[in-house]
Amino acid sequence: MQERSERTRRKLVQAGAEMFHRNGYANATLGEIAAFAGVTKGALYFHFASKEELAEAVQLRGGALLHASVDALRASGARPLQTLIDITHWLARSLREEPAIPAGFRIAKECAGLQEAATDLHRVWLDVVCELLRQAQDAGELRSGNSWESVESLVAATAFGIEAMAGTGMPHSELRRRVTGLWPALLASLVPEGAETHYRVGPPDAGRPVRCADGTVDDLERPVPAGVTGSTR
Repeated sequence: MQERSERTRRKLVQAGAEMFHRNGYANATLGEIAAFAGVTKGALYFHFASKEELAEAVQLRGGALLHASVDALRASGARPLQTLIDITHWLARSLREEPAIPAGFRIAKECAGLQEAATDLHRVWLDVVCELLRQAQDAGELRSGNSWESVESLVAATAFGIEAMAGTGMPHSELRRRVTGLWPALLASLVPEGAETHYRVGPPDAGRPVRCADGTVDDLERPVPAGVTGSTR
């Protein structure tokens, strides 16, 4: 019984993420979410007393996925700055593949100032980015002499720009290339001269074909070496 209840709750969180992502927090209804999940409204209310509670669960899932991805990268031995590069690529991919991520950002925008910092996905994303940057500084990866405030602001603005670019509806393959193109310029200002070549700026799976939303396959993804900027098209 408990396993079935947990499965229903997961289905509702996933359905909530889909509906919040598609329709926004204000326009999504609990009736639509229950129908999308294939459960009754009574079952939904058993797990979530309100739309606010469900939205919080969606954002918490987004934050948990983000932290789990960072933990996995660090556990694999990736240095902090490489982890930061890779987590921006993870975000670009997850904005397309995992509804809780774009839904979490959309909820954060619509409910700005009304949520706890631990729930607001924008704040969670900012905290992760800044913490990885701080770890990179502590590990001696960053160039000495740079103002910490300037470095932090530059990287934070870049990280948030990924979500903004995804919001324009550009194809995922284009977003991948643009995120890759950001890093050579950033590394040139972040790390000691010549150290840029120590980092992979493309996604970990660069070179693997990407299946687009229309069913076609984009096989033009290639690893982009540090120092090379711009689109491949």
